[in-house]
This record gives sequence, structure tokens and C-alpha cells, in this order.
Amino acid sequence: MKLRLALAATLLAGCSIGAAPSPATDADLILRGGTIYTGDDAPFTGDVAIKNDRIVAVGPSLKIAAARTIDATGMIVAPGFIDPHTHAGPWLASADAKTRLIPAFLLQGVTTGFIGNDGGGSTDVAGTLATPKSKPVGVNFVTYVGFGTIREQVIGAAKRAPTPAELDKEKALVAKGMCEGAIGLSTGLFYAPQSFSKTDEVIALSKEAAKHGGYYDSHIRDESSYTVGLAAAIDEAIDIGKATRMPIHISHIKALGVDVQGMAPAIIAKIDAARAAGVNITASQYPWSASGTSLVASLIPLWAQDGGTTALIKRFDDASLKQKLRDGIAENMRKRGGPHSLLITEGQWRGKRLDEIAAAMKTDPISAAIAVIRVRDPGVVSFNQSESDIAAFMKQPWVMTDSDASSGHPRVWGTFARKYSKYVVADKVISLRDFIERSSSVTAKWFGLTGRGELKPGAFADVVVFDPKTYAAQATYEQPTLPATGVKTVVVNGKVAVDNGKLTGVAAGRALPHTPTGGTCS
Repeated sequence: MKLRLALAATLLAGCSIGAAPSPATDADLILRGGTIYTGDDAPFTGDVAIKNDRIVAVGPSLKIAAARTIDATGMIVAPGFIDPHTHAGPWLASADAKTRLIPAFLLQGVTTGFIGNDGGGSTDVAGTLATPKSKPVGVNFVTYVGFGTIREQVIGAAKRAPTPAELDKEKALVAKGMCEGAIGLSTGLFYAPQSFSKTDEVIALSKEAAKHGGYYDSHIRDESSYTVGLAAAIDEAIDIGKATRMPIHISHIKALGVDVQGMAPAIIAKIDAARAAGVNITASQYPWSASGTSLVASLIPLWAQDGGTTALIKRFDDASLKQKLRDGIAENMRKRGGPHSLLITEGQWRGKRLDEIAAAMKTDPISAAIAVIRVRDPGVVSFNQSESDIAAFMKQPWVMTDSDASSGHPRVWGTFARKYSKYVVADKVISLRDFIERSSSVTAKWFGLTGRGELKPGAFADVVVFDPKTYAAQATYEQPTLPATGVKTVVVNGKVAVDNGKLTGVAAGRALPHTPTGGTCS
């Protein structure tokens, strides 16, 4: 209260928050008259002044001259949103300039995204972070070095532990990635060949990232009842945190499938207990009841994925394995909610559910799945979560917003807008302030993105202005690429990327390398 009164007195004297009185100060841009959420403070009506790539002043009725003024009356003015889990790496590296803008993100107000998640981060971190020098990008980005990439390079697709020499090679690749600017190590322990690892291998690699001040991000080993089960997979993440003393982040936390729906309260209690015991563990979540993955990952038993695609196809043709395979697929299909719960998002059968494909093929869903996989392993949308679990996770102060953006799912084009329109406005699960802060400042602070995620003098000018009456997702499972509505202005590093609801074509994004701390980098 004392701080607010002091700020108010300063503002009444004609100053801005954190800035000395300077009526003659010029700005490049002022956003005037909006309801401002700074990322830390209660909202107020006021202005945001920007010069070059920085915010120079924030407060009511700023007496600052600007080259351009945008009227934000009636709008929400917030820090640009930060998405800690995407699969936007290929888009950022695309040869197509418009693709590199990431329109789906900008038109929702997302100004920073993380890539390399699920263990898929490149070991050429320096090359990844150098992309904007030759190929300008629309949003800022952070990258992980990926366990899956490392394991495939060193061990391949085999289901076995690394030899001591191989483990040393894996650790060296983690250290190299960290020294080149990775924010940490990402894992996708549900996915082969990462699923073939044991916890001690993951801990050994994570310790290398921890030496350089890195973060551990994980698609955990089981979000359902496929292998160890959801609770045990959460325990594994906590154990990694205890063993490494590094920050642990559970990506797209959920209770997936009929066997674990309703478990959110128990999982929340487990994480709260770990946090109380000193484990620095958080999570992020996308606001959709359907996940997105591949048909193989959804249905094929892990034992059958040993050796990769070629080995899997051979097993399809092995008569002695036919029944074992079919039984495993049937069980995984049950866990997912049956064949109607799987919507194909790529290839010949795009837009069709598995039971519809089976009917068209005049066969059963298991045979249809095998036939589809023989041609390619397509992406699928899998309807597998309960709204009560989604809401329970969303209410936790340690749960941030992520999209898990990958082609074929509406979460690419609609995650942040949907979270606002459905869970803030319609269902009232969380407040507007919680939505904004857990989509910006909470994420920036936890991941150490200095100068991002807040509207205050000196911060980088990443800003979103949206209409609280019309900000909403239009993307659906059937039409996943419809742009969100309601975003009026987006500023990235001081440049206007969205103007009056339209892309400007300005590519002002930057790579955000993590500065390694501790450890030795040559």
C-alpha cells in the first residue's frame, strides 16, 4: 500500500512509474488510455511510452511527446505473452519470411516462445540462435538442447542403456549446448527412444545442464497409465530435481485418459509437497481437452517401437507378434477413450476420426490404424482430458500458460485467446490478472528472462493490446488454422508487429541465448 501511494504521488506530479519528470522526453510510440496490467501491479488506466526497443515510461496521463500515438481506450494493455513450450523451431528457420513471423503467435499477442521442447532441441544451439541474423523472425525465442536428439545421435533408436563412453558423449553434448546458449535440457520421456532411458541417465545429463545454471523441462514419462503411471512420472521429475538441485518444469501438465481422469487434486498435492520441501518445480498447461501427438505414440506399445519405424513395420509383418501387437494397440486405444477419440490431422485421412477411417476401409479400428501407420505416422488430436482436471491445474499459482504448438491442433492459433475467452470470461476459472501474469511475468521471472514479461521502464518493449470484448479463439479441431480475434496491437522489441489487428510484416524478434553460469565453457 505504501508503495502504491508513493507511486500515485509521483504520477500526480506528472511523472511516470520509475522515471523522473521529463515532459520534453520524446518517445517513438505511446499507447494511451488503456487498462494497464504491468505484470506485477493492480491494473490502472494509463499510458505506455516506448523508445527504440525499450519501455521508457508507464503511468496515467504521461506528459511525453511521441512520434506516434495509439489510442488504447477500452483495451487491455499487457506484457507480450511468453509461451514456454512450442514446436515452432521449423517455422522460425523457414525459408518463407511470412512463416518466420509466426502469425499464429503474433495475432494472439505472443511475443516470445521456447523451442527444442520434448527432447527435440538441436545440439547445434549456436546455429539455432544465429538464425535471425540471416532469416529475420517475428517473435523472440529461447531454445533447449534436447535429450531425444542427443540419445539418437549417440545411441540411435535402440532400447538399451548407454555405455560409459556413450554417456560421456551425451554429457558432452549437453555441456556444449549449454555453453552455446541453451536455457537447459528438455526431455520427452514418453517418446521412444527417450522412453528407453532410465532415471539415472537423465539425472547424469541434467547435472551437466545444472552446472551451467540450466533448467530441466520435461514431457514426463507417463501422463496416463501407459508405463509407470502419472503419479510415478511426477515422482521421477521431483527426484530429478532433488538429485540435481535445478529448477524442474513439467510441460503441458495433464491427466490423460480414462484411467487417470480425476487425479489432478492428488498430483497437485504431490507437487505442493515437493515445493514445500524445497524442490523448485513448476508446470505449464494448454487449455484444451484434447492433446496432440502422433498415431504411433498414441497407440503402439513401446516394445514395438524399439529400433524405430523400419523395425516396427517388420513387426507388423511378423505373424508370431500379430496378436500381441493387436492386444497392445487395443489397450492403448481404450486408455485414449476409443477410436472415436482419435482425430487424424495429416495426410490422406486428415479430418477423419479413427472409427470413421475404419468404416471407410471396411475393417476394424486396429487394422485401420496399422494400415495408416504403414503409409506414414500422422499427427492426431486425442480427446482424453476432463474439464475438472484442466480447471484444477489452471488454478495453481505455479502453472503457466503454454501452447505445445504443433501443426494440426487449434492450440497453435488459439491457446492464449481460448484461455482468456473460455476460462477467464465464460467459466471464470481464473481472473484476468492471473491469466496475464501466468502468461507473461510469472514465466519470465521463473525462467530468468530479464527485461521480459513486464511493463515497466527499462524493460524490452514487448506489448499486447487486446479488446476484452472480442479477444477469443476461432480455431477449432476441425478448422485449426483460424486466427484469433481481438488483438489490436502487438509490439516486439519496440516495433509494431500487429497494427489495428493486421500483421505489419515487421520481423523484430530476437534469439534470447541463456548466459551459462558456473561450469567451464571454452
